[in-house]
Amino acid sequence: MLSRIADSLYWLDRYMERTEGIIRILRTEYVLSLDKGLENLTSWRPILEIFSHADEEKTALMEFNSTMVLQYIFSDTTNNNSLKVLLSRARENARGAQDHITKEVWEQVNLMYHNVNSPHFVNRLTSQDALPALDRMTDMVTLYTGVAGSTMPRSMGWYFMNIGKFTERCLITIEMTSLYFRNIDYDLEYNHDILYWRNLLLSLSGYELHLKTYRSNKHTLNVLDQVLFNREFTRSVHYSIAKMNHYLRHVILKNNPAQKDKLEKEFGRLMSLIEFADTEQVRSVTPEKFLDLIRSQLLQFNKLLTQVFFSYS
Repeated sequence: MLSRIADSLYWLDRYMERTEGIIRILRTEYVLSLDKGLENLTSWRPILEIFSHADEEKTALMEFNSTMVLQYIFSDTTNNNSLKVLLSRARENARGAQDHITKEVWEQVNLMYHNVNSPHFVNRLTSQDALPALDRMTDMVTLYTGVAGSTMPRSMGWYFMNIGKFTERCLITIEMTSLYFRNIDYDLEYNHDILYWRNLLLSLSGYELHLKTYRSNKHTLNVLDQVLFNREFTRSVHYSIAKMNHYLRHVILKNNPAQKDKLEKEFGRLMSLIEFADTEQVRSVTPEKFLDLIRSQLLQFNKLLTQVFFSYS
């Protein structure tokens, strides 16, 4: 497979995974904002800091305005993480690799692109139909995942798509986990009740699993264990890295790159960080440092991956 095609497929699924993550987080926060009164407004600042490049003045202007935030994160092309920008980039990557994806995958990416660019959709975000509009986008991106999973051949293109997808998923989980733990100064002794953690877990589609899995009232430690180490949670850091390992092995086996040993060692260091750790080790180094270490190792691995397979300098 040409490096250009592999690059396009890798970024196609990174952009689609980021799109899914942002939509899910926006919906969770928007529903929360509807439950609060005027004296206890939801601050969008943390979300804006993660998924936008707005300066302090613009952030302050939008911080308590849900409508402005939805418009900005969905439609403002000055924000590189707006859904309009992400889906435009996903569509361009899909177009560039159209011979290597199925017709159904192309059509679903194209459908989402046209939906987010529709004036009717933007108007719905400013009306009482904002929640149904978010639900519609949630359904569409979930359908993309299903269509890709059920129609794409299990070939080299599929492997690169999934490496991209699980890279992005891991980074989003780390960012959202850092956000909620930062609010309690990364203090694992501070046992916040489950209502505090509910929004993080809903943003990661893990609330129901949490209630079924964890029985103790040590909610802070339970949440940390779930988002980092739970092998059954499809958005945990461990699950994402294990999936990356699976697809990376296929890629290395079929390509046998010159820097194979270096690539395997780099990923091995990343995987060992999460494979052999537990909440006690995280406590000993602090959650902040542990999350930062995982993030930096993941980014370092991806830098090497792109140099080896996509001919980046």
